[in-house]
Parts: sequence; C-alpha cells; structure tokens
Amino acid sequence: MPSTLAERGTAKDVFVTQNLFATMRTHVLAALHAALPGLPNEVAARVEVTPTRDPAHGDMATNAAMVAAKQAGRKPAELAASIAQALNAAGVAEASVAGPGFINLRLAPATLRAQVPVILEAQEAYGDSFVGQGVHVNVEYVSANPTGPMHIGHCRGAVVGDALSNLLAKAGYAVTKEYYINDAGAQVAALAWAAYWRYLQAIGTALTEDDFAAIVPGGLQYRGDYLVPVGNALAAEHGRSLAGEDATPAAPSVWLDTVRDTTIATMLDSIREDLAALGVVQDVFTSERALLEGGAADRAIAALRAKDLIYEGVLEPPKGRTPEDWEPRPQTLFRATQYGDDVDRPLQKSDGSNTYFANDIAYHADKAARGAAVMIDVWGADHGGYVQRMKAAVRALSDGRDTLDVVLCQIVHVLRGGQPVRMSKRAGSFVTLRDLIDEVGRDAVRFTMLTRKPDAQMEFDLDLAVAKTRENPVFYVQYAHARCRSLFRRAAEHVPAERLGEEALAQAELGLLTAEPELALLRRLVAWPRTVEAAALAREPHRIAFFLYDLAADLHMMYNRGNDDAALRIIQDPPSDAMLPRLALVAATASVIRSGFRVLGVTPVEEMR
Repeated sequence: MPSTLAERGTAKDVFVTQNLFATMRTHVLAALHAALPGLPNEVAARVEVTPTRDPAHGDMATNAAMVAAKQAGRKPAELAASIAQALNAAGVAEASVAGPGFINLRLAPATLRAQVPVILEAQEAYGDSFVGQGVHVNVEYVSANPTGPMHIGHCRGAVVGDALSNLLAKAGYAVTKEYYINDAGAQVAALAWAAYWRYLQAIGTALTEDDFAAIVPGGLQYRGDYLVPVGNALAAEHGRSLAGEDATPAAPSVWLDTVRDTTIATMLDSIREDLAALGVVQDVFTSERALLEGGAADRAIAALRAKDLIYEGVLEPPKGRTPEDWEPRPQTLFRATQYGDDVDRPLQKSDGSNTYFANDIAYHADKAARGAAVMIDVWGADHGGYVQRMKAAVRALSDGRDTLDVVLCQIVHVLRGGQPVRMSKRAGSFVTLRDLIDEVGRDAVRFTMLTRKPDAQMEFDLDLAVAKTRENPVFYVQYAHARCRSLFRRAAEHVPAERLGEEALAQAELGLLTAEPELALLRRLVAWPRTVEAAALAREPHRIAFFLYDLAADLHMMYNRGNDDAALRIIQDPPSDAMLPRLALVAATASVIRSGFRVLGVTPVEEMR
C-alpha cells in the first residue's frame, strides 16, 4: 500500500477517519454548534480533544465548554453538561463533566474495535497525517565541521534530526534534509595545515611534529591519525610539488588551496559513509564557502540595510563582569532587539570581515530563497545563546513570514562497564560513530538516542545497548514485533494461510475482544495518529520511542495474561472463536510498531533468539 502523502493523494477526511481524536473533535464541535448556533470560527479553533492526564478519568478530554462559555453567556459546567449529553450518542460510552467545565470521554469498546480494520488496511501508513498541509520544511542537522570522522558527539543530533524529518514527512510536511558544510574560516585552515603535515611525512620530511607545529599559525590542532590517508593520497597525486627542497614546508600559496580542497572532500566522503551506516541520507549538502564566494552574505546584509535594520553603533558592555580587554567601539549592528533578541548584534569584526552571525544570516536567507517556509536547525546545547539572534534574523529577512525552530541536543556520556569512555577530537582519541555502530548496531544507536528528550543529558551505556532485557528499550520493542510475527507462524500450523491475511482478519468477529488487556492494547493503538501529530507539532521525535515502548508493554501484558489464563491465550489448539480476532489485534499492533520504526529509522525484526 502506498505510504506517503504524495503517493496516496488522499484527502484530509481519510486522516480524520484514522485519528479518533480528530473524529471526536468533529462530534464535539457539532454538539457545541448545536448548543451555540453561530459559534465564531476563532472560538471553534481553540477547541481541543486530548488524552486525559489520568487514564482512570477516561480516554479523552475536551476543553470545548471552557473556551466557548463566555461567548455562550453560560457557566462552563452548565454548557459542558449539554455537550456531554449530546456526545453520549457519538461512540462514547461515558461523557462526564470534571472540574470547572472539562469533559472527560470514555470510548465505547465497539468504537475502539472498529479501528482494527482501519489499521489493517492502512498498515504502516496508519497515522499518516494532513496536519503539515504540504508546508516546505528544511531540517538542517549534524553539520559537523569537516575536520575529522564523525564521533558520538555528532550522533545524537544526527539521529534526532533524521527522526524528526521522518516524523514531519509522516505528518504531511514537505521535508528537505540538509547538511551545512562549515568549510570556511580558521578551523578549515587549521585542518589544511594538519593534512599538510601528513603529506610532508608521506614524502619523507626530516622535520619532527614539534618542529612543524612551531611554524603553524595557532599551532598544530588536529593530530589524529585519520589524516594519514589524506597525506598519502596527496603525495601519490602531487609527488613533491607541494613542498620545498628536501621535503621542507613550502609557502602556503603553493599548497593551501589544493590541500584544503582535497582534505575537505575526503572528510566529507567519510562523513557521508558514516552517516549512511547510521541510516542517515541527506538531500542537500550546502557549502558555506560557496555561499560566501557567491556574495550571499553581502546580499543578506544589503537586504537588512534596505529595511533600515542595520546601523553603526556602540554596544553596551556585556552583562555581568566586564572583560578586561573590552572597550567600546563603533560596529555594524543588526537591530535584533526589534525581533525579540535582548541586544543588537554585530555583523562585522573590527578588521571589517563578517562575523559568524552574518554568514549564518546569509545561509538562512539562502534556505528561504529555496522555498523553506519553516526552518528547523538541530544544534548542540552549547549554541543555546545563539538561538534568539538567529530567530530574529529569519523574522527580519522574511517580514515574519518564515519561522525558525531550533532543537538543542545535550551531550552524550558514553559508558562501558559502568565507566566513562572519554573522547578528544583534537587529540585523535575518541569514540567514532562507526565504532559505536560496529559495537552495538545501528538500531540500538538510533533508538537509544531517542529515549531522552534532546535537551536532557544522557548516558549511552554500551553494555545495556546490547542486553536482551526489558531495560534495553530497542530490544524490548523489537522483541514485541518479533513476538507478533512468531504468533502468526504458530497460527499457520492451525489455520489456513488465506484466513491470516489482513483482509480476512479485518472480517473477524472483533466483538470478542472484551478482556481488559485487549482493550488496553486497543486504546494504545488508536492513540497513534494523535501521537504522530502532537510529536510533529512539538518537534519531539522522542515521543515516538516512548509510545513504542508503552505499546510493546501492552502487547507483552496481553501475551503474558494469556500464559496465565488459558481462556485468554492467543494460539489455541483447537482454535478458539477468539483466536482470529486476537490475531487481527496482533497484526494491527505489528503494523503500528513498523510505522513507528519507520519514523525512528529502526529495522523491525522477524524473529529473535
């Protein structure tokens, strides 16, 4: 079955049919309009149907009476009572008024069971949404400086950005995955010097590393062995032509451009390979240097100047303790305070060159010019102080039409045997991304990185990531899918294969699903479409991992109850009347797990040993 919005060309009402929360909202609005004819659209837009905070209170809750009471000229609780009465005929087993006027809703079991054929028909496309309305979203993530191999410090942002992109696509956005190549500035020059040292070694220089480091501006920063192959490749291609006599260093004008370009290209090839091993394939790679050489920064600054948003001025001293070397001086400033920042921001340094901020404005202007109405940047938490100025710049450039969201990722502490594994990129002693994948597997890396909110620090326990226990979330959820597939292999020993297909199972007597573990699993399944929408709107892909873990727990609970009570057993010999309905529920569960795994980039397994 087609699995993307474009392939299906499906209208919005199909997604509403899949999403019981959206369906119930239409019933709530109908009841509200009946109680209050002429309800203004702006009031109706504020009506929500959400999960209850406590499942004991019901499956859903709505604020309809709270938001419309003033317009109706009635007390919220009174209006809520009339709405609740109308909802009792809309697939609701119970509608009750709570607190000052909220309405709690408990769905009828028949309403829950009716979603099983919907899931079986949609399969992995269940939960696809129209909420994004095809809006073009550019998600830029990883964007590590091409100064070395990918390490675990880059991994979290890569996984979060990729899963978020997948989530937004499932929610109906048009998504572009982008990598911004920071190939301009001092760090790239430092990388070129480090690669040049490896080149000199390859052609047999008599210099020591310390001798060479003494002539490098700023010192020899990147000493990792990963640059040895680059030096060998330069030597193989250029011989001694990039060096002076006796393999001594030549003037930078002789070699700098060649070494820099070769090194960046080599590092980018390595980065792409590492990302591919993680399951990350981005659509666009944008070069900072190409943008700047093409005049993008000058155009962006000119655009802001034309809006009278740039001026020459003197900033106030930094808040807190003033640095000893601080002195007031005229600067070219952007009026960031007009767009929510706490201070105006400099666009040029004292030597007249652009600040990093000016270059980043140019980059975001380029993304907007390519059609991105929404930009999402996934950054390390150390860039938190940079967020407001970039949001201000995007609002200023677009006159408020475009938006920038920033997802901040905290660092990851790696543990092995309960002890921290340390890394240092400059020294060349670090846990590479490829090392991590080779040790625990891609699926464990991706799922584990999404078991915490991105802005929360986390520990990646290498031992736990390969443990076959409930405490290892990827194992627990993959085992749930494998258990589903195992049940069908066992069922095939008792039931003809044609009765186990999705179409046949959709015709099973689902009214026999009455046990509480079965209904609990149904409640979880029908929450999937709403979970997708809520996670996409909040830019929080970790919610998908949490949902899958809870879904797996519900499945295992139903299975274990069957082990304790033979009447609830799924596979029985001879087959019980409830066997096919339970298998339909199992098939629906497997489809939703696969749907979630597709968002996370995790592989559903058929069996586990």
